[in-house]
Amino acid sequence: MKPFIIVILMLNSVVIMAQQKTISRKELLKTALDQSVKSAEIQEITMAAGLPAPKHVHPCPVVGIIKSGEAVFQIEGQKSILLREGDAFYEPKNTTILHFDNASAEKPLVFTAIYLKEGSEENIKFIK
Repeated sequence: MKPFIIVILMLNSVVIMAQQKTISRKELLKTALDQSVKSAEIQEITMAAGLPAPKHVHPCPVVGIIKSGEAVFQIEGQKSILLREGDAFYEPKNTTILHFDNASAEKPLVFTAIYLKEGSEENIKFIK
């Protein structure tokens, strides 16, 4: 019986080691929120090639990730940056977003946006 238990423990050890080698984690974004979150709404958004987003604000914080394509992203008062596939982003609550534009004239931009809500606030308000 003792050899059987040793074999089982060895197999279990091998399985655990294999699992540790197949799972990896990479931090994409870390940010602090100055509000409680009661609900989250997740949307996949597709923007046509070359399409700029209108200037806007979000009444709730938004985090997201670029699934495919590239976006020119600029928060008011900051420099614009280019977000590529796999990049994460954060749009602070009630802060003007000057650009979230599709940087490609040929390919659509696809991203996932997660709206972190305190209540029933809307997702976006466009600025004229």
